[in-house]
Amino acid sequence: MSLSPALIWFIIGVVFVIVELLIPGFIFIFFTAGAWITGLSIWMFDVGITTQVIVFIISSLILLFSLRKYSMETFKGSKRESVDDEYASSKIGKKAVVTKAISPGHAGEVKFSGSFWTAEADTEIAEGETVIIERQESEDGLTFKVKQV
Repeated sequence: MSLSPALIWFIIGVVFVIVELLIPGFIFIFFTAGAWITGLSIWMFDVGITTQVIVFIISSLILLFSLRKYSMETFKGSKRESVDDEYASSKIGKKAVVTKAISPGHAGEVKFSGSFWTAEADTEIAEGETVIIERQESEDGLTFKVKQV
């Protein structure tokens, strides 16, 4: 049983996908696309091995250099970071109610806008007290530094 050249290029593309999953860098995915474009071109037009290699190299490199930067921004979430920072910043200066007592060195909990958040403070704050959110304390945005009103 012999494999058609188009099927071989498809399999090469699958290998590139597997390599991309094992070695993340968002590079091999473009070689996957190049291999599949080559396989499609062979399937549509019967071309020689030299033309196949040229189609593979050119299509892979064009996709790599034209789409990688945009794709990295999209899939790494850098476009969303500013939205997250704005969301966290919108809470600063607002009032919240302590639902679990807070003491220095021990986080408590506050209720703000219908949700519960971890909170830290420099002083003892009892349950039921009203506090003001001073700043975001953790990188994940789930812990706030608060002070008593």
